[in-house]
Amino acid sequence: MKDAIVVFAPHPDDEILACGGVIAKRIVEGYRVLVIFLTDGSNSLKEIGVFSHPTPSEYGVIRKDEAKRAAKAIGLREDNLHFLDIEDRSLEERREIAQKGIMELLYRYSPVEVYLPQEKEYHVDHRVANCLIRKSIDQLKIQPVRYEYAVAWRFPLNLLVRIRPKKICDLIISELLNRRIVSVDISRFLSKKRAALNEYRSQTEIIFPNQKKPAMKKSFVQRFLSNEEVFFVAE
Repeated sequence: MKDAIVVFAPHPDDEILACGGVIAKRIVEGYRVLVIFLTDGSNSLKEIGVFSHPTPSEYGVIRKDEAKRAAKAIGLREDNLHFLDIEDRSLEERREIAQKGIMELLYRYSPVEVYLPQEKEYHVDHRVANCLIRKSIDQLKIQPVRYEYAVAWRFPLNLLVRIRPKKICDLIISELLNRRIVSVDISRFLSKKRAALNEYRSQTEIIFPNQKKPAMKKSFVQRFLSNEEVFFVAE
């Protein structure tokens, strides 16, 4: 087996949305791919007004189970998944615990590539994750290639996502961030990515009694089902 590759997911589903095709591709190429889930994703239903049935703690269990099924669909072995189990939206307050877990796993696997959320993302857990992962890499003095992904940009970059064609939008953002853009052809693995995303039913469907809309809109999910995955790499 080739060297290790580590994908960091602030919440269960980020790994598939942003990197599902790359994960499947790298596995076929013979790399050992590991996914590290930083938080449990337990509070995302609150954003659509669901506070009970399930409760956040119950929902965290559901999302972990979905992550395991999604991993199987994409070709990952369950022993290559690591859950830090930090409460959703508390990464800022639990920085020390999170960084300790991140450093231990980076030290253990010494990856040649690391996939991490971009520092200009909308969700605070994503932004904090970027900071903690970069700091851990620097402190360990390892030198993996760092591929930054964006699930949802924060203001004002979020205003650019409507620009078409999408490649123009990506190029503008790469210039603003001073990052080299890397596009990976995942067309061969798109069906696997779609199957893995389908395992996150609690995010993409209406399945709970008090729920009126899905946590993620269909149009949002569709954005990640193209033939390319885009990453930003520091020069």
